[in-house]
Amino acid sequence: MRRASVRQWCVRALALAVSANLAVGPASAWPKTERSAEASTASTDSKKGGEPAVEANYELAARFLPDQIGKLVFDVAVTPHWFTESDRFWYSYQTTDGTNYYVVDPVKKSKSKLWDNAKLAATLSTLTNFPYDAQHLPIKRLRLKEKDTKIRFEVEVRKNAIVPNEPKKEKSQEDIEENTKETEGKTVESKQGGAPAAAGEKEKPEDTRVLYFEFDIASQNLKRLDDVEPPKKKPMWASISPDAKTVVFARGFNLYAMDADNYAKALKKPGDASVVETQLTTDGVEKYSYARVLLPEQAEQLKKENKGDNNKAGVRTPAITIHWAKDSKKLAVERVDDRKVADYWVIHSLTNPRPILESRAYSLPGEDNVPISEINIVDVSSKARVVLQPKSFADEELTITDAALTERDREEQRQEQEENKDSTTPLQRMNPKWAADGSDKLYFMARSRDFRRADTFVADTATGKITKLFEERSNVWISLKPMRLIDNGKEIVWWSERDGWGHYYLYDSAGKLKNQITSGEFVCDTIISVDEKTRTLFFTANGREGGEDPYYTHLYRVGLDGSGLKLLTPGNFNHAVSAPDSGKYFANTYSRVDTAPKSVLIDAAGTQLAELETTDVRQLMEAGYKYPEPFKVKADDGVTDLFGVMFKPFDFDPQKKYPIIEYVYPGPQVEQVSKSFSPKSPQIALAQLGFIVIEIGNRGGSPQRDKWYDAYGYGNLRDYGLADKKVAAERLAASHPFIDISRVGMWGHSGGGFMTAASLLQYPDFYKAGWSESGNHDNNVYNTTWSEKYHGTREEMQKDGTAKFLYEIDQNSQIARNLKGHLMLTSGDMDDNVSMVNTMRLADALIKANKRFEMMVYPGMRHSYMPISTYVIWTRGEFFAKWLLGSRESGADIEELQRQKQATPSKKFKE
Repeated sequence: MRRASVRQWCVRALALAVSANLAVGPASAWPKTERSAEASTASTDSKKGGEPAVEANYELAARFLPDQIGKLVFDVAVTPHWFTESDRFWYSYQTTDGTNYYVVDPVKKSKSKLWDNAKLAATLSTLTNFPYDAQHLPIKRLRLKEKDTKIRFEVEVRKNAIVPNEPKKEKSQEDIEENTKETEGKTVESKQGGAPAAAGEKEKPEDTRVLYFEFDIASQNLKRLDDVEPPKKKPMWASISPDAKTVVFARGFNLYAMDADNYAKALKKPGDASVVETQLTTDGVEKYSYARVLLPEQAEQLKKENKGDNNKAGVRTPAITIHWAKDSKKLAVERVDDRKVADYWVIHSLTNPRPILESRAYSLPGEDNVPISEINIVDVSSKARVVLQPKSFADEELTITDAALTERDREEQRQEQEENKDSTTPLQRMNPKWAADGSDKLYFMARSRDFRRADTFVADTATGKITKLFEERSNVWISLKPMRLIDNGKEIVWWSERDGWGHYYLYDSAGKLKNQITSGEFVCDTIISVDEKTRTLFFTANGREGGEDPYYTHLYRVGLDGSGLKLLTPGNFNHAVSAPDSGKYFANTYSRVDTAPKSVLIDAAGTQLAELETTDVRQLMEAGYKYPEPFKVKADDGVTDLFGVMFKPFDFDPQKKYPIIEYVYPGPQVEQVSKSFSPKSPQIALAQLGFIVIEIGNRGGSPQRDKWYDAYGYGNLRDYGLADKKVAAERLAASHPFIDISRVGMWGHSGGGFMTAASLLQYPDFYKAGWSESGNHDNNVYNTTWSEKYHGTREEMQKDGTAKFLYEIDQNSQIARNLKGHLMLTSGDMDDNVSMVNTMRLADALIKANKRFEMMVYPGMRHSYMPISTYVIWTRGEFFAKWLLGSRESGADIEELQRQKQATPSKKFKE
């Protein structure tokens, strides 16, 4: 427990009594931490003109951690599940009153409940013998069936539950054997070091089972499906063709295929020797393979999936991404030759009984040996193979141009995410389709290693003949987006930043420019749909509407000839849209950081057809939540506008002085400044401790402004954004007297961790504390895609005709001697994105410079800290409370987090 004087306890008791009915308690609502002499002095020194220092409000911060906010506010957007036979869609939406389900008919401009929750709950109770009510429907995995006339869903019950009138099922010998193996396996695992069973307790198999139900939308009848075959979960290794008749996978290093009947047998029994497979390729070898490189956790999951498969060629594994022709006759893969690329390593420290070394090919900036790219096209029937490798540039990268996702594609992705939501390392599987309708043409792009040149091609998939359509050139890096074919390639819509802004251009089939579709000082982003009959393009864009934050996204329409540009989603908000395959209607959810989201349905003219939902923020506001505040300041040049968000404590007192903490990310591919309603932001809990927390952009931070802004840091990847971050805090402090500019902190993750350390080292007298997570402090040991693209590399031709790429960049370790403030370095020990090597090199430089700093290595964590996010959020807050507020923690327990946990986790369905 935190120690406090008798007087402090009395004050606290009185304060709690006074504020018992208030949403937000006072900052002293928890006992104060006894400070060391050093901390007390630091706090006293930070006071301005006798103003009292703000003390850390741990109680308030604990109440607004992301997982706690998740119990106060639920859905913040409508996710439409569009029907396949019409433009109708269904969606679910959760509020503090429970979850409701709706069907929307755009033609009728109607929204109605999919079912009556109370009636459905009563029927479910009757059909299962378990009690349910309208607010707590247990349904999962809803799927449209039978031409959108019915919806199937699942309900999980106890395995030994007695279900009314359920036919008895005889266990097959296969089920008995599998259950015996599973039980024996768990016993063996326990003996080998797993958690032992309690005395007299047997290891139990899975405690639940699934019941299947079907709801008729027209008749509103619900029935239990006792005779339905439980759907087989799609295995990790399967890539299914668009016509569902062929399944492709890898064994060893090569591609194999099977038909639908054999796939069904393989699902039933992995080691079934009667399953017929066809080997499609024979030239796959290690590091020049058709098989996907898996993480050890995924490989372990795959072993369980393939249990019993003893094929001498190896178990079935996922292939590298299969790009299917829409007629399913051919497939294409982006194959990479890594045989000369050196390895990078990660150690799995927590595996038993011994640590595991994970290695993979990983090229570093400036290295001679990088992946060699090629595209392989395989005829599924004949197994004939065509290899595309235009060799337009040295060390070129090739990318297949795929068709836009259909609603079926998006629904499959949602289903897969739902099925794998509990997996720590889900395999992101995609089955993209070629842009062209048939299998005779494949469109693809070639990009130079320095990212300043790109060519677009179309290939004859039978002969391999390549035709160049058009090219892009730039003196800074080129950003690319997928093309969109019109009338199967008779015309092509292409996106380019050639005039300094992202715009669309129309080409003919031979690559000749017909006209520029959009123009002006704004940035076009994503094609939502194309109406080929009316020759209309629907797209999102930023920065066109005056008087708004230029990062707010809007939906527009324009003719392919460039005429008739129209804004379809007006309003000073950030808009997110979803459309069916027809592109006739759009579900639009719009909000800002300071407003609750609202979802509406509009048509292709922008006319509102129906109001869908407004996010329920009742509980959130009753708990004392206050919206963050958008703001705008000038950059260090005094000309460029920077846009940011300010988070204040909910018990904010304008008469007090607050330290300011900047959450940063330098870009340039994205500026991590909140634009939409985001109540689970980690900045909220941090602010409640007693800080002003800001998110702010910087020149060079985002492609949503224009190419000048985006490319500002080219050639200066370490320092380009630092001056803007510093001046933003100074300008805010000048206009807001409650900001104490003598106590400034910064934190960030990845590129933000890199920027945090760089800021403390470049402005050692300004930044007093920095929390740097998984930073790429030395881009010489980060990947080529990031470092060479955004910093730049120089290509020099050698006497022998080969190209050499030269790369030089500043590192944080070079200025480690400048450190004066308090710096925390963190990293996951299994980070396979920004290797822990980056953090270690900076730590080594700090040690050699005789600097004090703090460091935390998170065991078992990769680049994301999500599994331990609450722990990280809290310890980050305590770090800043210690160095900016003078609060010190000496106990081992984080009491606020311990209180939120049950002493013994509940075990649902255990008996």
